[in-house]
This record gives sequence, C-alpha cells and structure tokens, in this order.
Amino acid sequence: MRFSLVRAGARGLAATASVLLFARTSVAAEPTLAQAYATIASKRFVDLTHGFAPGIPHWKGFRDETVTNVYTVAKDGFDAQEFCHVGQWGTHVDPPSHFHQGLKTVDQIDPKDMLMPLVVLDVHDKVARNPDYTIALEDVYAWEHKHGRIPEHAFVAMRTDWSKRWPDRKAFANQDAQGAFHYPGWSLEVLKLLYEDRHIAASGHETTDTDPGLHTTTEDYSLESYILGRNHYQIELLANLDQVPEAGAIVMVSFPKPLQGSGFPARVIAILP
Repeated sequence: MRFSLVRAGARGLAATASVLLFARTSVAAEPTLAQAYATIASKRFVDLTHGFAPGIPHWKGFRDETVTNVYTVAKDGFDAQEFCHVGQWGTHVDPPSHFHQGLKTVDQIDPKDMLMPLVVLDVHDKVARNPDYTIALEDVYAWEHKHGRIPEHAFVAMRTDWSKRWPDRKAFANQDAQGAFHYPGWSLEVLKLLYEDRHIAASGHETTDTDPGLHTTTEDYSLESYILGRNHYQIELLANLDQVPEAGAIVMVSFPKPLQGSGFPARVIAILP
C-alpha cells in the first residue's frame, strides 16, 4: 500500500512539474514588445492615404479647402500655414457622431480600435465592368473560401481601384447628363454580415461615400448611417489598396484628437506580412 501511495505521489509531482514547465515555456515563448517591434519594422509599409489639398474630390455639399501662409521663412524665419477645411476632407475618419448625436466622437474612439487585422475585399474587376457595382455576399464568401473566416476586430476595406481616378473630381463623381452619380458602394447585407456576425471593428473604401452613387444621387446615405449607428467608425477615400494583399496584413489608423470632433483627416498605413 505504501509503495502504491509513493508511486501515486511521484506521478502527481511529475504532472505538476510538467504543468509548471509548460506554463514557464509558454510565458517565455511570448515575444517582448521589442521583439514584436523588430518584426514589424522589418516589414513593408504601404500608405493607404491620399495627400490632401484644395481641389481634391469631396462630398458635393462641402466647400473647397483654403490654405494660407501666415508666416514664411523668408519674412519671419519660420513657415506656418493655416488650413481651412471640413472634417471630412481627404482620406478621413467618420466617427459615429457624424450621423448620430450622442454616439462616439473622434476623440472617443478607443486606441485599440486603431490597430487591426486588414481584410481586403477585391471587387475591382467587377467595378471595371460596372461602375454601379455594390459588393455582394458572394464576394465575402469567396474571400473566406480562400483565406478562412474574417477575423474579429478586423478592418475590412473594399478595393474598387476607384482611387486611381484621384485627384480628378469629375472622374470621381462620374456624373451622367441627367445628374446621376455612378460609383460603387457597399450593400446592407454585406455590412450586416461583417458587423453583426463577423464582429469587425471598422471598414473603409476608396470612394467619397459608403453608399453607391445611384443612392447618393437621391440623398440616400442609409448604409453609412447603419455603420455609424452601430457605434463603429469608417474611413473614406482610401488609396493604394492594389498594393496590399487580401489577407495577412495589419493596418494602423491614426488621426488627430479634436474634442467632440465629427470627422477629421486620417493617416492609414498597412503593414504587409
């Protein structure tokens, strides 16, 4: 009996030692921030941001930007410029408060929602054939068939290559003789899948609007209202999505912190695998 108890005790001690060793190994295997930075710094960075200036494409209801040199190096010894533009200017962030009073403003966006896995839904071939194309569930399922389920807390960007029309305002609006706009957009069924089922953090696109041009022609911005109404933000007027992979990259989204801000120019950077 004593021999059996001793053996049992030995087995227990061995099992405990194994658990402790596994735990210690797991902790040791976790990279430090310095190691994570070294890995990230070795990767290729792609700027998904347009440089903004007066005359760039923008929503039809906004006035153009003005830039004034208030001090110059030649006269004052330093250069300082005054920029006057709406918050939704150039590549920009739309916080929930842009459409819904009482929801998050720019300064209330959680910093953890500014670093995300990047998912690119590539529909540029379909848009080339039909500028009024709206992204469909089959586009999402095709991505998942190749890459697996869209990860939670992802930033999902719709690649249409519409940004290649930058900075031509007429080409961006693509307005016909009857006054209708023709450019691609999201669809409600896709947005519901992404936000309600896949639980993504944010989304973005290359056009001036979430909604397709045929909708905005009639002042229908219900798709943008849907995203912002769920207390998520979006990025409009993205660039260079043709330079990033459909899966495997991460994205950094940054912008200034205006108190109670309803929008502001953003800087969006993809880090490639």
